[in-house]
Parts: sequence; C-alpha cells; structure tokens
Amino acid sequence: MPIHSIMTDSISFKDIFKSSFLENITAVSVLDMALTIALAFGIGLFIFFVYKKTYQGVMYSSSFGTTLIALTMITSQVILAVTSNVVLSLGMVGALSIVRFRTAIKEPLDIAFLFWSIAAGIILAAGMIPLAVIGSVIIGLILLFFVNKKPHKNPYIVVLSCESHEAEQVAMAFLNERVERCVVKSKSAQNGLIELNMEVRLKNDNTDFVNALSDLEGVSSAVLVSYNGEYMG
Repeated sequence: MPIHSIMTDSISFKDIFKSSFLENITAVSVLDMALTIALAFGIGLFIFFVYKKTYQGVMYSSSFGTTLIALTMITSQVILAVTSNVVLSLGMVGALSIVRFRTAIKEPLDIAFLFWSIAAGIILAAGMIPLAVIGSVIIGLILLFFVNKKPHKNPYIVVLSCESHEAEQVAMAFLNERVERCVVKSKSAQNGLIELNMEVRLKNDNTDFVNALSDLEGVSSAVLVSYNGEYMG
C-alpha cells in the first residue's frame, strides 16, 4: 500500500476523533457546569429538608435523603450533556433504557420526592432556573403544610385477650367509656379464648386506662400500639 494512502487514512482518523470527542470538551462552558451543579445541590438540599420534616414512616432513612440530593445533581448533569449534543442524546436514551431499579418504595410519598428530584434536575439543566427554584419552593411549602397538618386524632390499636364472652362484653363497655371511638378490626376465638384487635381514638394522651383494662376479671392481657397505616377518617 502506498505511503501517501496510509498518511491520508491516518489524518482522516484523527479528524474523526477530534470531531467526535475533543471538540465536545468545550460544548458546555465551565460557568454553566458550575452554576448547574451548585443550583442542583441547593435544590436537592431543600428537597432533603422537606423530606426530613414530612417523613411519617416507621424508620427514617438518611440514605434516602442523601439519594434525593445526588439524584437532582446527577439528573442535571445528564440533561446538560444531552442538550449540548444531539447524537449523545440518542445514545443516552438507549443506555438508560437498560437500567432497572429493584429497590422497593415503602412509603407512597417517597415516589413524589423521587420524581420531584428528577424533575428539578431536568428543568434546571434545561435553563429554566426560575421555574426550578420557585416551583420547588412552592411544592415544598405545600408538602410541609398538608403532610404535617393533622386534623384527626392519631389512631391506636388495642389487642385484647379475654377468657370468656362475658369478659369481652365487660371489657368492650369499659373501653367505650374511656375512648372517643372504638372499632373492631378483627376477632378470633379458640377454646374459649377470645382475641380482639380494635382501632381506637383517644380522648387525650392519657393511656392509664390500659392498666385498668388489663386488671378486669376475665381479661388476660391488653396491649396498646400506635398505628401509622392507611385508614379512613
């Protein structure tokens, strides 16, 4: 093969390499990158603060809150790269389509926070900074108001074990006098032993009635448990 042909092929290869990689270094300015990352961190930190103040699950997970900050920043970087290169956007769609998330979402509200972090990163990287900042503030204030607002009294579950039907009736009458509301959720009976699971709403924060309930004749045990599940008011 002639030397001239080899040199021509080599130069062509360098030109292709430059156009596809080296020129992309200046596609996004340093100022845009720094501003996007800084704003994404600030919004992610605000989302984390709202999540911490509105969390109502059983066990708080600080790692999930940190994930919200990281997700906002990562999403903004991805969208910033995609908007600067059309070819990269097509490749990014194919690459992200194979990603699968297997972590179970335990609280329904967590889905809203995940989507909020992703949406904030996308809007921010698209250059709509006022929409990202003002929208996040409004969403955060709404969540703080509605989630922390408690127009109802906290429900409790009373687990009651009785030795006879007569003891059950006496215990139920005693309980109805001490609480504001009492609803039987489940009842099981076996060999004369009766177990009741009841949802109750207390008149106040005093729980001394459980001690008196367990001392009634025919009552084997009485347990009061805080209940945070879904229920109808």
